[in-house]
Amino acid sequence: MAKGKGGNTVAAVRSIVEPFAEQLGLWIWDVRFEKEGSDWFLRIFIDKEDGVDINDCVDLTHAINKPLDDADPIDGSYTLEVSSPGLERELIRDEHFAACIGLPVKLRLIRPFEGERDFKGILYDCDDEGNITVDLGGEKAITFTKKEASWVKLDDFDE
Repeated sequence: MAKGKGGNTVAAVRSIVEPFAEQLGLWIWDVRFEKEGSDWFLRIFIDKEDGVDINDCVDLTHAINKPLDDADPIDGSYTLEVSSPGLERELIRDEHFAACIGLPVKLRLIRPFEGERDFKGILYDCDDEGNITVDLGGEKAITFTKKEASWVKLDDFDE
């Protein structure tokens, strides 16, 4: 795989950035290397126990600029963005699901289940086999795998 275009790039960036994030009391929520139009963006989403602010983003950006340049895990130019994953953060990694058990989520399935693709409920379980269960209320639940979902996000907003 060419340097700069895929999962290997994300893994390399994560391994470079994580020690600096830990030194600042942060953890890496996600790393994405995405193309928009003709431009490439390296997006690093960070979090900490009581939430991040702009200073955390600036501090990590300053800490990782030189190490990223020195390691050169990406061919070509890109824009570096360091930010919070936001309130309605997308759950992607197993540790995201484990940390969010008991919290409200919304999800979209790739294929409809009982005629529906969009659901809201409480994240009930995520087992070692990758099965995710969401309590829909009223003794209803849905169990699916990450591959069956377009996305799963925290549902932090009351409607």
